[in-house]
Amino acid sequence: MNTCMILAAGRGERLRPLTDTLPKVLIPIGGKPLIVHHLEKLAAANIQHVVINVAHLGEQIIHAVQQVHLPTLTIEFSPEPPGAYETAGGIIHALPLLGTQPFAIVNGDVWTDFPYQRLHQSITDLAHLIVVDNPSFHLQGDFNLHGSKLSRESIAGKHPYTFSGLGIYHPDLFAHRSTTRLPLSVLFEQYCPLQKISGEHYTGAWFNIGTVEQLDQAQTYWQTH
Repeated sequence: MNTCMILAAGRGERLRPLTDTLPKVLIPIGGKPLIVHHLEKLAAANIQHVVINVAHLGEQIIHAVQQVHLPTLTIEFSPEPPGAYETAGGIIHALPLLGTQPFAIVNGDVWTDFPYQRLHQSITDLAHLIVVDNPSFHLQGDFNLHGSKLSRESIAGKHPYTFSGLGIYHPDLFAHRSTTRLPLSVLFEQYCPLQKISGEHYTGAWFNIGTVEQLDQAQTYWQTH
């Protein structure tokens, strides 16, 4: 596995008005745009092919990425129309660029110290997702973990783990689906009961940059570590 897609087409509604003029993935953490953090970590992990989907203010993202000097990376863009295709829809739209082998996916609006070298691991399931402890803004969680398999079974109406936005996917997860607005959660709901999605729990630093408060938390962590 030597390909990674960065999901960067989101509008960032909860970060308005900041994201009215600046794409969410260009928001700086420690003085460096989020997407540059991702690209540098991917290059350091020897992942050589990167696909980035763009929609809202996509020209800014393309321009910023083209200024980044990481010669080991081959970067391609997957433009989407206004409103974008959601997470799974964006991946389906980009499948011609992603190839026939498993590939990594990284949400562009997270910051984490997860070692991207682990995105190289081979998988036997349709997907392998990195999950984290539930953050304060998402206490209901997304998944339960039974051994290496993820489930959507809840405990007292809650799940102990939240999807980090990082994972490895086999193209077969998206087989026979046309490009449309489709969230990944729909596929997780379909395939988790069939035990076709595995996962691992990561306990290191992870921040979802979805609100100004979450952005401030990430900035504080960066400054103090």
